Amino acid sequence: MIRNPNDIQEGAKKIRMLIAGYPGIGKSTLALSAPNPLHIDVDFGIDRIEPRYRKPYIQPQSYDEILGDLTPINLQDFDTLVFDTGGKLISLMSLWAIKKDPKYGQRDGSLSLKGYGFVGKEFVRLMDYCFYELQKNIVIVFHATEEKDGDNTRLRIKVEGQTKNNVWEPMDLGGFVEIYGNDRTIGFSNCERYFAKGTRGISGIRKIPALGPTSPNDFLTKLFAEYNAKATAEVEQNAVDQAAYEAAMVEGTAIIAGIVDADTANAAMPKYQAIKHALTSNKELGVLWNKKVKECGLFYDKVLKKYTPAPAAPGEEKGAE
Repeated sequence: MIRNPNDIQEGAKKIRMLIAGYPGIGKSTLALSAPNPLHIDVDFGIDRIEPRYRKPYIQPQSYDEILGDLTPINLQDFDTLVFDTGGKLISLMSLWAIKKDPKYGQRDGSLSLKGYGFVGKEFVRLMDYCFYELQKNIVIVFHATEEKDGDNTRLRIKVEGQTKNNVWEPMDLGGFVEIYGNDRTIGFSNCERYFAKGTRGISGIRKIPALGPTSPNDFLTKLFAEYNAKATAEVEQNAVDQAAYEAAMVEGTAIIAGIVDADTANAAMPKYQAIKHALTSNKELGVLWNKKVKECGLFYDKVLKKYTPAPAAPGEEKGAE
C-alpha cells in the first residue's frame, strides 16, 4: 500500500546505534550509558570497565549461546542490548556458519565468499529480530582501524570483508569516538576521517561529558531521549500540517465549484488567493482551478487582470461559414 509520508504517526521508537573507536577510549562505558542495558560481552572485557559503570551481562562463547539467551522472557527487564564488540560477534557468527555448512568456510578457517554473504544476512536478521520482535534498543560496539588513502588516514570499523556494509545498513545512528585535547567526542556526520550516520537532527561532533565519582553514566540515555523528542515533534507537526491541508482543500474545492463563468471566476479570485495553504494544497488546488476555468471557456487577460471568455478560434466566430 502506497502511503503519504505525512501519515507517519510514529513518535518514540527504539534506536539502533553503532559506536566505533580505538581500544581503551571508553566505548563500552559509553555504550552502557544507554537506557537499561544488557551487556552482551562477547569480548569478555567487562573487567576493563570501572565497577560502578558495569551492568548485567552475559558472556556467550558461541553464537548458539547468544541465540539461546536472546528470548523475550530473558530480556523483559531490559530496554537496550549492547553487543560488545561487533567484530567478535561476527567471528562467532562465522564459526557458527561454517559449522552449519562447510561450504561457507575455506581450508584456513576463514569465510568463503558465500560465507561472507551468509554471515552478513544473518547479522541483519539478528538486528531485525532484536529491534522488531524483541523491541529493544541496539548498541553495537566496534574497534576502529586505520586505513591509508594516499596521504590521508581514514578510520574504519574493524570487521572482515564485505560484512561491514551489512553492519551499517540497519543503523539509525553511527559515531566514531575520538579524543581532542582533554575532551572525548563522538562524531555523527561523514567527514574525511570516517563514515558516520546521523538522523532526526543528531549530527556533527558532540562532546562526551567526563565521568566523575558521582556522575551518572547517561549520555546515550539523554541522546536517545533527544532523538525521540524530535521524532515526537515531527509527528505533532505532521498532524498540524495535515489538518491545515484538509481545511485548505475543503475551502478551495468549494470556491472552485462555484465558478460557472467569468464573473464568478473573478469574484472567486480574492477568496481563492486568501486560502492558507499547507503541504501540497497549493499545487493540487491550482490544478483544479485551471481545469475549471478551462471547462468554462475562460481566458485570463493579463492587461485587464481578470478572466474573460476565451476568444473564438479563427473560423469559429458566430455565423461563420
